[in-house]
Formats: sequence, C-alpha cells, structure tokens
Amino acid sequence: MTEPQKTPLYDLHVALGGKMVDFAGWLMPVNYALGVAGEHKQCREKAALFDVSHMGQVGLHGEDVAAKLETLCPSAFTTLPSGKSRYTFFTNPEGGIMDDLIVSAADDYMFAVVNASMREQDVAHLKTLDVEVIEIDRSLIAIQGPSAEAVVSAIVPEAAELKFMETGLFDLLGDECRISRLGYTGEDGYEISLPNERAVEITQKFLEHPDLEMAGLGARDSLRLEAGLCLYGNDIDNSTSPVEANLTWAMQKRRREEGGFPGAERIQRELADGPSRRLVGIKPEGRAPARRGVEVADKNGNVIGAISSGGFGPTYGGPVSMGYIAEMFAEPGTEVDLLIRGKAMPATIIKLPFVQQNYKR
Repeated sequence: MTEPQKTPLYDLHVALGGKMVDFAGWLMPVNYALGVAGEHKQCREKAALFDVSHMGQVGLHGEDVAAKLETLCPSAFTTLPSGKSRYTFFTNPEGGIMDDLIVSAADDYMFAVVNASMREQDVAHLKTLDVEVIEIDRSLIAIQGPSAEAVVSAIVPEAAELKFMETGLFDLLGDECRISRLGYTGEDGYEISLPNERAVEITQKFLEHPDLEMAGLGARDSLRLEAGLCLYGNDIDNSTSPVEANLTWAMQKRRREEGGFPGAERIQRELADGPSRRLVGIKPEGRAPARRGVEVADKNGNVIGAISSGGFGPTYGGPVSMGYIAEMFAEPGTEVDLLIRGKAMPATIIKLPFVQQNYKR
C-alpha cells in the first residue's frame, strides 16, 4: 500500500493543530482548533487560508495550444485573453464529465489546475495533445473570504487590481508567483502558486494578518456546498453531462453550436431537448442533514432521484443538499420526500446556491 504524500505545508499544519487525514493520497488537514463550523464562519466573515497543494498544476506549451485544448473540452480557449481564467471540464465520448478544471491563458502558453484525485488521469489526457505538457512542482494556497483582498494586497498591492477569474505573475516577497482571483468557497479570494521551499515562510507571513486563519477540508466542503459548487466524484462524474449538472454557462455559444469535442452529440441533443434529469438544490425539513446516496421520492413514493452531496450549512443555518432528480420534478418549490432509514422525510426543491456568491466582478 502506497504511503500518502505530504504537501510542503505538512509540518506547519501539524504545528498549528491540524487534524490530518488521507485525502486522495495526500495527508491533508480536515480541520484545526476552530472546528469546521468556526473555519466556515471565518471564511464567510473574514478570511481563511486553505492548502490546496495536492491539486495538479500543469503548463501547456506549443503552437495552437488553445485550439488543441478545445478538442478535449467544450469551452472556448482561442478567444480567452491573456490574464483570464476559465472554468471547464474534460468530456468523454458519451458526453459525461471526466473531470473539471481551471484553465488560464498567458502570453504564449496555458496553465491548468486539475483535481488531486484525477491528477494522473488528467495529465495523461493532456499528453494526448500535440503540445508540451509540464507538471509544475509548486505549492498552491487559497486565501478566501471578504477580507482576502486586504490580506493579499498587504503583501502584494497589485493583486487588488485583479477581478474574478483574472490571473497574473506578481512579485511575492522576492519570488515571481502566479496569483489568480478565484476559488471554491463562493467568496472573493485568490489562489497563489508558491515555490515549495518558501511555502511555509510565505504562508506564515500571510497568517500575520489579524483577519486570516487556517481552514481545512471540512470547511472547504461545507462552503462549496452552500455556494452550489460541484465536487467531482459526487455531483459530477463520467455519467453526468454538463447540461444535467447546470454547467451550460461554461460552454460558450460557439462551442455549443459547432461541437468538435468528445460527447458533443449527447450534449447538443440535451441542449436542444432538455435532459431527463437535473442537478437541483434540496432543502430537508428539520435539522438533520441528508447525505450522499439518500433516495429522493415524489409524494406518491416513486423514487425520482438521489442526493449527490449533503451536509449542514452553517451560514444557511440548516441542512443543505444537492442531487439529481427527474426533470419534471426539478422546479423550485416542488415538495419531495427523502427516504432515510425506511422513513419518508419531507424536503423541498430550491434554486441553487443556498448562499449568495460574493465574487469581485
């Protein structure tokens, strides 16, 4: 059995009281002394720092790299200006989602951040293109929350000028680092790519700001769930299409119309005719959360879908879930039942997200 890997911040996590768990083959903090709810609140009200170094960072170099990347993804890259980032996904020949990722454009190359659990698959997939694929061995931290701009600009003043989904190279305490204004919490924030050998020093420097605290995987999950953001392997996978997952916005009009990506036939058909099922927000009544795998039934007891992600939303103040249900029941306000331990528990379909997203546009 392979030992889990450690990020360059591992010793700092332990020193700061992080409870370490094996996540996608990496030892990562699930929470610190504040606890999941406290770290969640910290991110919503001030700022939280997450270690996301387990994710893959990849440079793509070569002629027509943007056009070549469009053969794997249904998003437009040839028109993506330098300094801009785009959320996208790899589709398979059946129109399912192989993984989701963020792609950024630089002057003469592209830069991608892929999920930790799918890192090997994604890098191999990119290597099927006639481009140079370079895995970048650097740390990655995310600073998220309404105070994120104040925290980051205290050290890198120019970072305040970035808007949501913009990226650039900046001097960070003497090293050139990529700073991107994006994240996975629904809050304003940044992802910062750091040299491994300086990751602890730079992280500690950021943590000197009174509005910043460390946060772990637990808060990251509850934050993204409240914000209605999909988790690969739960809410999207090889069987779910972008149309079912309400990700049509990530496929620009030209790409939706022209196709030329894996699974285009199914995706274009669902765009025209509608999918048979759709990802929705589900609000259970009461205080008990409904988690992944719980079946959803109509009021006559017929199973119409299942929950893909669920838990307690600290900011929302109650249980929150997402799941796929038959299209005819997907209208917000529809009353359904959750089948939990043989009992039908009432719930309501609601429009996502549960908590408003606060990006700097």
